[in-house]
Amino acid sequence: MSTPEPPFTIGLEEEYLLVDKTSGALANDAAATIVAECAKRLEAAGHAGTVTPEFLRAQIEVQTGICRTVGEARAQLASARRTVAEVAGEHGLAPIAASTHPFANWGDAKATEKERYRALAADLQGVGRRLVICGLHVHVGIGDDELRIDLMNQAMYFLPHLLALSTSSPFWRGEDTGLMSYRVAVFNELPRTGPPDYFESFGEYQRQVRRLLDAGLIDDPTKLWWDIRPSARFPTLEMRITDVTTRLDDAAGIAAMFLCILGLLWRLRHSNQRWRIYPHMLVKENRWRAQRYGYNEGLVDFGKGEVVPFATLLDELIELTAPEAARFGCAAEVASLRAILTRGTSAHRQRDVYARHLAAGAAKPEALKAVVDWLVSETVAGL
Repeated sequence: MSTPEPPFTIGLEEEYLLVDKTSGALANDAAATIVAECAKRLEAAGHAGTVTPEFLRAQIEVQTGICRTVGEARAQLASARRTVAEVAGEHGLAPIAASTHPFANWGDAKATEKERYRALAADLQGVGRRLVICGLHVHVGIGDDELRIDLMNQAMYFLPHLLALSTSSPFWRGEDTGLMSYRVAVFNELPRTGPPDYFESFGEYQRQVRRLLDAGLIDDPTKLWWDIRPSARFPTLEMRITDVTTRLDDAAGIAAMFLCILGLLWRLRHSNQRWRIYPHMLVKENRWRAQRYGYNEGLVDFGKGEVVPFATLLDELIELTAPEAARFGCAAEVASLRAILTRGTSAHRQRDVYARHLAAGAAKPEALKAVVDWLVSETVAGL
């Protein structure tokens, strides 16, 4: 008997950093008060999602509810961003949707006073103290366990493409790192990150996780921080490789593409076909290229065995997933990804702001502050 078509519902999570509006510095003690007030206002407005604290006191996370369409998820995120900006503004603060802060010193950041985060800080030590980073996570509803593992195996090929479209973390501690996503470099220091192994079945996945649990290495599967994973809390496949995007439209476009990729893989499976699974060493090469260059230098098409310009790869992917984009009602969001190649990701534009201010005679600290000011403005643009 064939596997029933999954619901393909969608849910989004975004993490933001809170900054002082005047200085641009991280607000290292602000999140608790703001989270409570944001949650109260969103609940009063009938918002289906949630607002929660994150690992650091300067971070805040927003989550949508279970959405039937990408448009619905975008609307919920827009409401959450507006609410966080309004409440933070009443405290002289603002959220920035960027995966690193342009000049913050990670040594000044403070962990949230919550048992889970205290335990993580004690376990991760110096690696954990560096986690002044934020991401975008996309959940797609796939209730069948075996199908979820099968689609995870195949979808790994496409994750570097999504990372390249999302980059928002070129700066670290006041320096241009030369990477478009320095967040990935920081996250790589944690255990159980990067692409997961390929699993033959959901049973094999469970057996390997059980080994970690029985040995006391983890206490629950949420500590598998892979680029993509079966969610431990929901019947979803969760994409986690991407930087948080400064523009909300980019988040919607990337979420739509991930949804359509899974729809494409389901369509192939339903026709007794599948996407070729390439060795991890090859997928990791594209992951590195996306981390280092974003979309600037292209990615490898392993079928052709050559580096292909990213615009070509994106056009091919949009064409491949066109039936899914039409079926899921997100063709406009998918098409909007082309605009990123025209104006640049957040990483490109942060560098442009920085370079313009330096060229105009600003000192380095002033140019970095200008980048934060731009992020504050752009995070709420188009809401």
